[in-house]
Amino acid sequence: MPESVPPRAHPVSRWLLAAPVAAFTLVVAGCGISQQTAATPPTPEITSAVAAPTTDAPLPTPSPVITVASAPAADDALRTLNTLAVKGRAPKTGYDRDLFGQAWSDDVTVDGGHNGCDTRNDILRRDLTGITLKPGSNGCAVLSGTLDDPYTGTTIRFVRGQGTSSAVQIDHVVALSDAWQKGAQQLSPQQRIDFADDPRNLQAVDGPTNQKKGAGDAATWLPPNRGYRCTYVSRQVEVKAAYRLWMTQAEKDAIIRVLSSCGATAPTTTERTATRTSTATPVPETTYTPPRLYAPPAETTPPVDAPSSAYYVNCSAARAAGAAPLYAGQPGYRAKLDRDGDGVACE
Repeated sequence: MPESVPPRAHPVSRWLLAAPVAAFTLVVAGCGISQQTAATPPTPEITSAVAAPTTDAPLPTPSPVITVASAPAADDALRTLNTLAVKGRAPKTGYDRDLFGQAWSDDVTVDGGHNGCDTRNDILRRDLTGITLKPGSNGCAVLSGTLDDPYTGTTIRFVRGQGTSSAVQIDHVVALSDAWQKGAQQLSPQQRIDFADDPRNLQAVDGPTNQKKGAGDAATWLPPNRGYRCTYVSRQVEVKAAYRLWMTQAEKDAIIRVLSSCGATAPTTTERTATRTSTATPVPETTYTPPRLYAPPAETTPPVDAPSSAYYVNCSAARAAGAAPLYAGQPGYRAKLDRDGDGVACE
């Protein structure tokens, strides 16, 4: 006879038997987890510790310019002034912006040279506050910021772009053309490049005011903001002493008047001299960590409008035609001529 098979247990009965076992297992497991959590709390995830190192950290910036507003500092500037030769202005013959090197070159031996950033952005980082930097520019390119303009005493918002960059320009405190006519012709090519990119001689300022200054010296132009004039002329004295440039008598007299208004003791005579008497430290001199940025070309009048079909092979051609600087939207402006992309070509 076939072996008898016991009747199959009802599925519901098996579930009823298994349920208490499963419940007990979950309780025990749950207690184990609770005990483990209490004994060794999980380490929170920290992402900053393993984040890839950034290459856009802001670079160091030079110290701000020393302010000259009282007798001790003004007397120091006056003493340096009296070491400079006083001579007539030499002819402008042969002057060309290119003789002072490529605009905003980093290949210089003065403060900020060879740091991987062009000089214009070095000065913008130094002179502006609340700046934002362009990603991927190695912390160099300034996209926006705020300038407390020393020339006008006003606050200017800077936004990088072809139609907006020119609102803040970089002034050469001693204009390149003025320097050329007062001794820079005798400097070496490298010394002229250093002069054009030396932070001591650079200041970020209001664009329209910078254009009005042109290539004027202290005898023909001073900042509208009277509270900055002592600092301004003191910086001119410092730069001319460092590069062994001379002054005209009218220029020296104007500087003496400004420094005297700040408490400096004016000399009893303003002796004219035909030879250089500077005792300044030979160029390059980088011990003074300076100011802010850009200077227009030598023209003191607005650029001549070029014909609608104007085309300039290079900036030398534009200057020869009397059309430089070229602004975005003007005839003859080309992005290729705008080396720093600020909307102003052949500066």
